[in-house]
Amino acid sequence: MRNCQDALAIAVSHAGAPMANAATQTKPLHIGNAARHGIEAVFLAMLGLQGNKQVLDMKAGFGAFYANYSPKVLPDPDSHTWLLDQQDVAFKIFPAHLATHWVAEAAASVRKHLVRDSTLLPIDHIERIVLRIPNVQYVNRPFPDSEHEARHSFQYVACATLLDGAIAVPSFHKRQIDRPQVRELLGKVELEHPQDNLPNFDTMYCEISIVLKDGAIFTERSDTFYGHWRKPLSQRDLQEKFRANATKALSCHTVEKLIKIVDNLEDLEDCSVLTALLKEHSLSEMVSKSI
Repeated sequence: MRNCQDALAIAVSHAGAPMANAATQTKPLHIGNAARHGIEAVFLAMLGLQGNKQVLDMKAGFGAFYANYSPKVLPDPDSHTWLLDQQDVAFKIFPAHLATHWVAEAAASVRKHLVRDSTLLPIDHIERIVLRIPNVQYVNRPFPDSEHEARHSFQYVACATLLDGAIAVPSFHKRQIDRPQVRELLGKVELEHPQDNLPNFDTMYCEISIVLKDGAIFTERSDTFYGHWRKPLSQRDLQEKFRANATKALSCHTVEKLIKIVDNLEDLEDCSVLTALLKEHSLSEMVSKSI
């Protein structure tokens, strides 16, 4: 029965990108399938396959997937400004929904008022934890039960940061999520959605207030987290993030070669050099299975 339910969930994501799969292992299929199908469509068209030439303009075409579809004429390239030309991209310092990174930075700042040197967070003294964030329902998960739910939880990221001082990959392991201290803190979290705090990665912010039982209140705010395009990761930190992830599948030697190639990507004439290095893990795995 469970496999059947999972198969149905995966099948639905093959038909589109449902928000119901946002905090599951299936979520990455959305962008992966979109990229794969896009490339496949290009090759099929190059081979001569034809479709409706007005599919983007018709209600029965691409508009069938949107209730308020309103196609417009493409602007002149010379008069149009692309969003990425203005804002660049953000690099996450931990693997969770981007909006939670504002929460982590604000929580780390307010923690300094409560924790001195190597002392522990005084959980018993905390009355309430108030998060002032945008109203994003699929990242509103008061008591996450899994790694993927925790990655999509404003509340969990705030509480884990308050407890540990920072968020990292192990923060989302099940044993970390199920800690009694985490569950106790989660029960103290309240969300507020200020009218000026919209779900926009360029303008949103997080403000966190810790209300103690003695009446003291400590408040901190993050407008731009480290890794945002306004405060980008240093090249060193970006490379360290890549090393930490890539060495789980590739040798250290290969990882260093990849870093060198990517740093000089503009001079690379043949991308097969990259793909050959990335296939190293698959090849070694095949060899080990055949022995």
